[in-house]
Amino acid sequence: MSRPLIGITSSLNADGHQVLEYQYVDAVVQAGGAPLVLPMTTDRAPLQAVLERIDGLLITGGPGIERGLIGTLPSDLPPVAAKRDQADRWSFAAAQERQLPVLGICYGMQFISAELGGTIWADVEAQIGVEPHARQRTADNWIEHDLQVEPGTVLAALGLAGPSRVNSNHMQAIDRPGAGLDISGRSGDGIVEAIESEDGRLIGVQFHPERMPETIWVKLFEYLVKRAVG
Repeated sequence: MSRPLIGITSSLNADGHQVLEYQYVDAVVQAGGAPLVLPMTTDRAPLQAVLERIDGLLITGGPGIERGLIGTLPSDLPPVAAKRDQADRWSFAAAQERQLPVLGICYGMQFISAELGGTIWADVEAQIGVEPHARQRTADNWIEHDLQVEPGTVLAALGLAGPSRVNSNHMQAIDRPGAGLDISGRSGDGIVEAIESEDGRLIGVQFHPERMPETIWVKLFEYLVKRAVG
């Protein structure tokens, strides 16, 4: 059986380089998919030609989102580059039109929600008084916290129900999920950590499962690939 083609978004750094952490690619490969890093183009047509060939979409982590924002971005969180934002919007729109499965990670989860009309805390630590969820505010040390997956959700059906421990590296957080999205998991302090559409085609998580190989969270990538097979 041929591997389904999974389009993967990337970031644009300050030097103008398109960058992507290899863990995303490896997670897709290990799940049985064929990863394809999507180009950022100023013209929609070349990107659209690629998007017509993919079977699923992975929206990766990134900088700050400004759509649906409550408050203003903190000084230590740069906004997403306009070129990436546009490419991500085109990619998600194509996935929606073709009803492709989509997995959003960290920024990717927030992006999906914002595109569907949701609202986002600009600086969740300052605005609702929780402990830091970002390593930039803990001497660059990765944070771990509890996660409670809600029963009766797609994540629960994948065997991810109940409490577990996950990593954390975000300053923004979802306030109200976008249209058609349900909350499927929260951290111990109440932050939204997972969302999903009713049909399970759209899944978003606030943590970074690509950094947790050989754990139960590889099931997220396996689910994306399985849905992409059709």
